[in-house]
Amino acid sequence: MRRRPSLPTVIEISMQGMHQQSSRQLQERLTALSVAEVLAAAARYFAQQGGVYTAFVEKQGPTHVVLRGQGGEEIAIAARVTPEGTAVSGSSYLFDQQIARFLTSLPPAPPVGGAPSSAAEDRPVESAS
Repeated sequence: MRRRPSLPTVIEISMQGMHQQSSRQLQERLTALSVAEVLAAAARYFAQQGGVYTAFVEKQGPTHVVLRGQGGEEIAIAARVTPEGTAVSGSSYLFDQQIARFLTSLPPAPPVGGAPSSAAEDRPVESAS
């Protein structure tokens, strides 16, 4: 007797959806700005958003800023210096599109080793492991 292939469980389907969302939660980009300039730009950018996408500084440190938005939504922006430029990361559960817009508003890091400037804009940030 042949066995039918098993169908995914509700939990497996739910976990797949969670993984799709988690891949959008942390976004990164390289920029030519300094760490302090990035954090100041984040505070300005999110304070100037309209309606439900406005967020204000709740906590700030030398390399990060945490903003609080509509319904208590938290946005975390961090920056660190790398040989390629300043690496900026942003994380939020609901504000992922606004973080993406903020990151693309930053000037790109200069090209490394003669690469075309468009390559610098889309260059992924290497994780420090």
